[in-house]
Amino acid sequence: MKKTATRLADGRELLYFDSRDDAVRDTTDRRPLQPPDAASEIRRDPLVGDGVAIAAQRQDRPLHPAADSCPLCPSRDGRPTEIPAPAYEVAVFENRFPALSGDSGRCEVVCFTDDHDASFAALDEDRAALVLAAWTDRTAELALLPAVEQVYCFENRGHEIGVTLGHPHGQIYGYPFVTPRTGRMLDSAAAHRERTGGRNLFDDVVADELADGRRIVLDGDHWLAFVPYAARWPYEIRLHPRRRVPDLPSLDDAARAEFPRVYLELLRRFDRIFGPAQPPTPYVSGWHQAPFRHPHRSEFALHLELFTSRRAPGKLKFVAGSEAGMNVFINDVRPEAAADRLREVASA
Repeated sequence: MKKTATRLADGRELLYFDSRDDAVRDTTDRRPLQPPDAASEIRRDPLVGDGVAIAAQRQDRPLHPAADSCPLCPSRDGRPTEIPAPAYEVAVFENRFPALSGDSGRCEVVCFTDDHDASFAALDEDRAALVLAAWTDRTAELALLPAVEQVYCFENRGHEIGVTLGHPHGQIYGYPFVTPRTGRMLDSAAAHRERTGGRNLFDDVVADELADGRRIVLDGDHWLAFVPYAARWPYEIRLHPRRRVPDLPSLDDAARAEFPRVYLELLRRFDRIFGPAQPPTPYVSGWHQAPFRHPHRSEFALHLELFTSRRAPGKLKFVAGSEAGMNVFINDVRPEAAADRLREVASA
Protein backbone atom coordinates (compact mmCIF):
# COMPACT_ATOMS: atom_id res chain seq x y z
CA MET A 1 0.00 0.00 0.00
CA LYS A 2 1.16 3.54 -0.79
CA LYS A 3 -0.16 6.56 1.08
CA THR A 4 0.19 10.02 -0.46
CA ALA A 5 -0.59 13.10 1.63
CA THR A 6 -1.51 16.45 0.11
CA ARG A 7 -3.68 19.49 0.87
CA LEU A 8 -6.90 20.84 -0.59
CA ALA A 9 -7.24 24.50 -1.57
CA ASP A 10 -8.59 25.52 1.84
CA GLY A 11 -5.85 23.72 3.77
CA ARG A 12 -7.70 20.50 4.64
CA GLU A 13 -5.71 17.28 4.46
CA LEU A 14 -6.28 14.82 1.60
CA LEU A 15 -4.82 11.31 1.56
CA TYR A 16 -4.70 8.85 -1.32
CA PHE A 17 -4.35 5.13 -0.60
CA ASP A 18 -3.15 3.07 -3.56
CA SER A 19 -2.43 -0.61 -4.03
CA ARG A 20 0.56 0.16 -6.28
CA ASP A 21 3.76 1.73 -5.00
CA ASP A 22 4.33 3.59 -8.27
CA ALA A 23 1.05 5.56 -8.11
CA VAL A 24 1.61 9.30 -8.61
CA ARG A 25 -0.78 11.71 -6.89
CA ASP A 26 0.31 15.26 -7.70
CA THR A 27 -2.86 16.93 -9.01
CA THR A 28 -3.42 20.33 -7.39
CA ASP A 29 -6.77 21.52 -6.06
CA ARG A 30 -7.29 24.85 -7.86
CA ARG A 31 -10.72 25.71 -6.46
CA PRO A 32 -11.07 29.22 -4.91
CA LEU A 33 -11.89 27.93 -1.43
CA GLN A 34 -11.57 29.92 1.77
CA PRO A 35 -10.34 28.28 5.00
CA PRO A 36 -13.19 27.00 7.17
CA ASP A 37 -14.34 29.73 9.54
CA ALA A 38 -16.66 27.77 11.81
CA ALA A 39 -15.75 25.27 14.50
CA SER A 40 -17.83 22.80 16.42
CA GLU A 41 -18.11 22.77 20.18
CA ILE A 42 -18.90 20.08 22.72
CA ARG A 43 -21.54 20.75 25.35
CA ARG A 44 -22.34 18.42 28.23
CA ASP A 45 -25.86 17.45 29.19
CA PRO A 46 -25.83 18.08 32.98
CA LEU A 47 -28.53 15.46 33.64
CA VAL A 48 -26.81 12.44 32.08
CA GLY A 49 -23.31 13.70 31.34
CA ASP A 50 -23.41 12.93 27.60
CA GLY A 51 -21.42 15.09 25.21
CA VAL A 52 -23.33 16.82 22.40
CA ALA A 53 -21.56 18.26 19.37
CA ILE A 54 -22.91 21.66 18.30
CA ALA A 55 -21.97 22.10 14.61
CA ALA A 56 -24.15 24.76 12.99
CA GLN A 57 -21.94 24.87 9.87
CA ARG A 58 -23.32 21.48 8.83
CA GLN A 59 -26.59 23.16 7.81
CA ASP A 60 -24.89 24.14 4.53
CA ARG A 61 -23.65 20.67 3.50
CA PRO A 62 -24.77 19.22 0.13
CA LEU A 63 -28.05 17.31 0.11
CA HIS A 64 -28.57 14.66 -2.58
CA PRO A 65 -26.75 16.42 -5.45
CA ALA A 66 -27.13 14.99 -8.94
CA ALA A 67 -24.55 12.41 -9.98
CA ASP A 68 -22.83 14.91 -12.26
CA SER A 69 -22.41 17.28 -9.30
CA CYS A 70 -21.17 14.74 -6.75
CA PRO A 71 -18.31 16.21 -4.67
CA LEU A 72 -16.82 12.73 -4.05
CA CYS A 73 -16.29 11.75 -7.68
CA PRO A 74 -12.90 12.41 -9.30
CA SER A 75 -12.41 15.86 -10.77
CA ARG A 76 -13.06 16.32 -14.47
CA ASP A 77 -12.35 19.23 -16.82
CA GLY A 78 -14.61 22.05 -15.73
CA ARG A 79 -15.97 20.12 -12.75
CA PRO A 80 -13.60 20.22 -9.77
CA THR A 81 -14.53 18.17 -6.71
CA GLU A 82 -13.14 17.39 -3.27
CA ILE A 83 -10.72 14.95 -4.93
CA PRO A 84 -8.55 16.71 -7.56
CA ALA A 85 -7.24 13.51 -9.19
CA PRO A 86 -8.95 12.26 -12.38
CA ALA A 87 -9.14 8.77 -10.85
CA TYR A 88 -8.41 7.18 -7.48
CA GLU A 89 -8.66 3.93 -5.51
CA VAL A 90 -9.34 5.01 -1.90
CA ALA A 91 -9.25 8.63 -0.77
CA VAL A 92 -9.60 10.18 2.69
CA PHE A 93 -9.99 13.87 3.42
CA GLU A 94 -11.01 16.19 6.24
CA ASN A 95 -14.73 16.83 6.10
CA ARG A 96 -15.63 20.28 4.80
CA PHE A 97 -18.69 20.28 7.09
CA PRO A 98 -17.40 18.50 10.20
CA ALA A 99 -19.43 17.57 13.25
CA LEU A 100 -16.16 17.61 15.22
CA SER A 101 -13.24 19.96 14.60
CA GLY A 102 -10.32 21.70 16.26
CA ASP A 103 -10.17 21.04 19.99
CA SER A 104 -13.47 19.18 19.64
CA GLY A 105 -12.03 16.33 17.58
CA ARG A 106 -11.85 15.56 13.88
CA CYS A 107 -14.06 14.24 11.07
CA GLU A 108 -12.83 12.61 7.87
CA VAL A 109 -14.55 11.26 4.76
CA VAL A 110 -13.45 7.92 3.26
CA CYS A 111 -14.24 7.32 -0.41
CA PHE A 112 -14.14 3.57 -1.09
CA THR A 113 -14.00 3.86 -4.89
CA ASP A 114 -14.18 6.48 -7.62
CA ASP A 115 -17.15 4.64 -9.18
CA HIS A 116 -20.21 6.69 -8.23
CA ASP A 117 -22.63 3.86 -8.94
CA ALA A 118 -20.83 1.14 -7.00
CA SER A 119 -21.27 0.00 -3.40
CA PHE A 120 -18.98 -1.50 -0.79
CA ALA A 121 -20.56 -4.90 -1.43
CA ALA A 122 -19.58 -4.59 -5.11
CA LEU A 123 -15.88 -4.07 -4.34
CA ASP A 124 -13.40 -6.88 -4.87
CA GLU A 125 -11.38 -8.29 -1.99
CA ASP A 126 -8.25 -6.30 -2.88
CA ARG A 127 -10.14 -3.01 -2.66
CA ALA A 128 -11.82 -4.03 0.60
CA ALA A 129 -8.36 -4.83 1.99
CA LEU A 130 -7.19 -1.36 0.92
CA VAL A 131 -10.12 0.24 2.75
CA LEU A 132 -9.20 -1.77 5.85
CA ALA A 133 -5.64 -0.47 5.52
CA ALA A 134 -6.97 3.10 5.30
CA TRP A 135 -9.17 2.63 8.40
CA THR A 136 -6.18 1.20 10.25
CA ASP A 137 -3.87 4.03 9.19
CA ARG A 138 -6.33 6.72 10.21
CA THR A 139 -6.99 5.10 13.59
CA ALA A 140 -3.26 5.03 14.33
CA GLU A 141 -2.69 8.60 13.10
CA LEU A 142 -5.67 10.12 14.91
CA ALA A 143 -4.53 8.42 18.11
CA LEU A 144 -1.60 10.85 18.08
CA LEU A 145 -3.84 13.94 18.24
CA PRO A 146 -4.30 15.31 21.78
CA ALA A 147 -7.92 16.23 21.01
CA VAL A 148 -8.90 12.65 20.07
CA GLU A 149 -9.79 10.01 22.67
CA GLN A 150 -11.58 7.46 20.48
CA VAL A 151 -11.98 6.71 16.76
CA TYR A 152 -15.12 5.42 15.06
CA CYS A 153 -14.89 4.31 11.40
CA PHE A 154 -18.37 3.86 9.95
CA GLU A 155 -20.51 3.78 6.83
CA ASN A 156 -24.09 5.01 6.51
CA ARG A 157 -25.76 3.54 3.44
CA GLY A 158 -29.15 4.42 1.96
CA HIS A 159 -31.60 7.32 1.99
CA GLU A 160 -33.52 5.59 4.78
CA ILE A 161 -30.48 5.95 7.04
CA GLY A 162 -30.15 9.66 6.22
CA VAL A 163 -27.28 9.59 3.74
CA THR A 164 -26.88 12.93 1.96
CA LEU A 165 -24.39 11.82 -0.73
CA GLY A 166 -24.96 8.73 -2.87
CA HIS A 167 -21.31 8.05 -3.71
CA PRO A 168 -19.92 4.97 -1.85
CA HIS A 169 -18.22 6.46 1.18
CA GLY A 170 -17.90 6.31 4.93
CA GLN A 171 -16.71 8.56 7.69
CA ILE A 172 -14.20 8.56 10.51
CA TYR A 173 -14.95 10.44 13.71
CA GLY A 174 -12.21 11.23 16.17
CA TYR A 175 -14.13 11.98 19.36
CA PRO A 176 -12.65 14.19 22.09
CA PHE A 177 -14.25 11.97 24.75
CA VAL A 178 -15.22 8.35 25.35
CA THR A 179 -18.62 7.90 23.73
CA PRO A 180 -21.59 6.95 25.93
CA ARG A 181 -22.03 3.52 24.32
CA THR A 182 -18.36 2.65 24.73
CA GLY A 183 -18.42 3.92 28.29
CA ARG A 184 -21.32 1.61 29.12
CA MET A 185 -19.47 -1.34 27.57
CA LEU A 186 -16.39 -0.59 29.65
CA ASP A 187 -18.50 -0.26 32.81
CA SER A 188 -20.20 -3.59 32.07
CA ALA A 189 -16.81 -5.21 31.44
CA ALA A 190 -15.49 -3.90 34.76
CA ALA A 191 -18.53 -5.18 36.64
CA HIS A 192 -18.22 -8.57 34.93
CA ARG A 193 -14.52 -8.75 35.78
CA GLU A 194 -15.29 -8.05 39.44
CA ARG A 195 -18.21 -10.46 39.57
CA THR A 196 -16.39 -13.37 37.89
CA GLY A 197 -12.96 -13.07 39.45
CA GLY A 198 -11.22 -11.54 36.45
CA ARG A 199 -13.02 -12.96 33.40
CA ASN A 200 -13.35 -10.86 30.26
CA LEU A 201 -16.91 -9.91 29.30
CA PHE A 202 -16.32 -9.83 25.54
CA ASP A 203 -14.64 -13.24 25.57
CA ASP A 204 -17.52 -14.70 27.56
CA VAL A 205 -20.15 -13.19 25.23
CA VAL A 206 -18.44 -14.72 22.19
CA ALA A 207 -18.07 -18.07 23.99
CA ASP A 208 -21.77 -18.04 24.93
CA GLU A 209 -22.80 -17.37 21.33
CA LEU A 210 -20.61 -20.22 20.10
CA ALA A 211 -22.02 -22.57 22.72
CA ASP A 212 -25.63 -21.65 21.85
CA GLY A 213 -25.03 -21.68 18.09
CA ARG A 214 -28.50 -20.50 17.04
CA ARG A 215 -27.41 -16.94 16.25
CA ILE A 216 -24.11 -17.69 14.50
CA VAL A 217 -24.19 -16.27 10.96
CA LEU A 218 -20.65 -16.89 9.71
CA ASP A 219 -17.85 -18.85 11.37
CA GLY A 220 -14.43 -18.15 9.84
CA ASP A 221 -10.92 -19.12 10.84
CA HIS A 222 -10.20 -15.66 12.25
CA TRP A 223 -13.62 -13.93 12.43
CA LEU A 224 -16.97 -14.79 13.97
CA ALA A 225 -20.25 -13.12 12.99
CA PHE A 226 -23.44 -13.48 15.03
CA VAL A 227 -26.75 -11.81 15.74
CA PRO A 228 -26.62 -10.56 19.35
CA TYR A 229 -28.84 -12.25 21.94
CA ALA A 230 -30.52 -8.90 22.69
CA ALA A 231 -30.32 -7.37 19.21
CA ARG A 232 -31.85 -3.90 19.03
CA TRP A 233 -32.31 -3.78 15.25
CA PRO A 234 -34.38 -6.10 13.01
CA TYR A 235 -31.24 -7.49 11.36
CA GLU A 236 -28.06 -6.85 13.30
CA ILE A 237 -24.65 -8.55 13.18
CA ARG A 238 -21.60 -8.27 15.36
CA LEU A 239 -18.33 -9.30 13.76
CA HIS A 240 -15.49 -10.17 16.16
CA PRO A 241 -11.93 -11.24 15.44
CA ARG A 242 -11.36 -14.55 17.19
CA ARG A 243 -8.25 -13.16 18.85
CA ARG A 244 -9.39 -10.28 21.05
CA VAL A 245 -7.63 -7.00 20.27
CA PRO A 246 -8.51 -3.43 21.29
CA ASP A 247 -8.45 -1.76 17.87
CA LEU A 248 -7.76 -2.06 14.15
CA PRO A 249 -3.98 -1.45 14.33
CA SER A 250 -3.74 -4.45 16.68
CA LEU A 251 -5.13 -6.98 14.18
CA ASP A 252 -2.67 -9.64 13.04
CA ASP A 253 -1.90 -10.45 9.41
CA ALA A 254 -4.12 -13.54 9.36
CA ALA A 255 -7.20 -11.59 10.48
CA ARG A 256 -6.47 -8.83 7.96
CA ALA A 257 -6.16 -11.36 5.15
CA GLU A 258 -9.49 -13.02 5.93
CA PHE A 259 -11.48 -9.87 6.64
CA PRO A 260 -12.33 -8.83 3.04
CA ARG A 261 -13.92 -12.18 2.17
CA VAL A 262 -15.91 -12.31 5.41
CA TYR A 263 -17.10 -8.71 5.37
CA LEU A 264 -18.07 -8.67 1.70
CA GLU A 265 -20.07 -11.86 2.24
CA LEU A 266 -21.98 -10.26 5.12
CA LEU A 267 -22.78 -7.13 3.09
CA ARG A 268 -23.96 -9.23 0.15
CA ARG A 269 -26.19 -11.27 2.44
CA PHE A 270 -27.71 -8.04 3.75
CA ASP A 271 -28.70 -7.12 0.20
CA ARG A 272 -30.46 -10.48 -0.19
CA ILE A 273 -32.46 -10.44 3.07
CA PHE A 274 -35.66 -9.07 1.56
CA GLY A 275 -35.48 -10.67 -1.87
CA PRO A 276 -34.29 -9.59 -5.34
CA ALA A 277 -37.23 -7.27 -6.00
CA GLN A 278 -36.33 -4.96 -3.11
CA PRO A 279 -33.93 -2.01 -3.35
CA PRO A 280 -30.50 -2.32 -1.69
CA THR A 281 -30.72 -2.76 2.06
CA PRO A 282 -29.96 0.42 4.03
CA TYR A 283 -27.48 -0.09 6.83
CA VAL A 284 -25.04 1.35 9.32
CA SER A 285 -21.72 -0.41 9.70
CA GLY A 286 -19.16 0.75 12.25
CA TRP A 287 -16.04 -0.31 14.12
CA HIS A 288 -16.15 -0.21 17.91
CA GLN A 289 -12.60 0.43 19.10
CA ALA A 290 -11.07 0.95 22.52
CA PRO A 291 -10.42 4.51 23.72
CA PHE A 292 -6.74 5.34 23.43
CA ARG A 293 -6.01 6.34 27.02
CA HIS A 294 -8.48 4.30 29.07
CA PRO A 295 -6.85 2.34 31.95
CA HIS A 296 -8.59 -0.89 30.88
CA ARG A 297 -8.12 -0.37 27.14
CA SER A 298 -6.56 -3.82 26.64
CA GLU A 299 -9.73 -5.50 27.95
CA PHE A 300 -11.94 -3.96 25.27
CA ALA A 301 -12.71 -6.08 22.20
CA LEU A 302 -12.62 -4.58 18.73
CA HIS A 303 -15.78 -5.51 16.84
CA LEU A 304 -17.81 -4.34 13.90
CA GLU A 305 -21.54 -3.72 14.23
CA LEU A 306 -23.69 -3.97 11.10
CA PHE A 307 -27.43 -3.32 11.22
CA THR A 308 -30.38 -2.22 9.10
CA SER A 309 -33.47 -0.22 9.98
CA ARG A 310 -35.55 -2.16 7.43
CA ARG A 311 -37.69 -4.77 9.22
CA ALA A 312 -39.65 -6.12 6.24
CA PRO A 313 -40.13 -5.25 2.54
CA GLY A 314 -41.33 -1.66 2.41
CA LYS A 315 -41.26 -1.29 6.21
CA LEU A 316 -38.74 0.51 8.40
CA LYS A 317 -37.94 0.33 12.09
CA PHE A 318 -38.16 3.92 13.31
CA VAL A 319 -36.29 5.26 16.30
CA ALA A 320 -39.27 6.93 17.91
CA GLY A 321 -40.78 7.34 21.39
CA SER A 322 -39.29 4.51 23.44
CA GLU A 323 -36.03 4.33 21.54
CA ALA A 324 -35.40 8.05 21.02
CA GLY A 325 -36.85 9.23 24.31
CA MET A 326 -35.80 6.49 26.73
CA ASN A 327 -33.15 4.50 24.82
CA VAL A 328 -35.24 1.34 25.21
CA PHE A 329 -35.31 -0.51 21.90
CA ILE A 330 -38.21 -2.70 20.78
CA ASN A 331 -37.24 -5.26 18.14
CA ASP A 332 -39.93 -6.69 15.82
CA VAL A 333 -37.74 -9.60 14.64
CA ARG A 334 -36.53 -12.39 16.93
CA PRO A 335 -32.71 -12.53 16.81
CA GLU A 336 -32.83 -16.28 16.15
CA ALA A 337 -35.13 -15.72 13.15
CA ALA A 338 -32.83 -12.99 11.84
CA ALA A 339 -29.85 -15.35 12.09
CA ASP A 340 -31.80 -18.07 10.25
CA ARG A 341 -32.53 -15.66 7.41
CA LEU A 342 -28.92 -14.45 7.22
CA ARG A 343 -27.77 -18.06 6.92
CA GLU A 344 -30.39 -18.81 4.24
CA VAL A 345 -29.11 -16.05 1.95
CA ALA A 346 -25.48 -17.18 1.99
CA SER A 347 -23.60 -17.12 -1.31
CA ALA A 348 -23.90 -20.35 -3.27
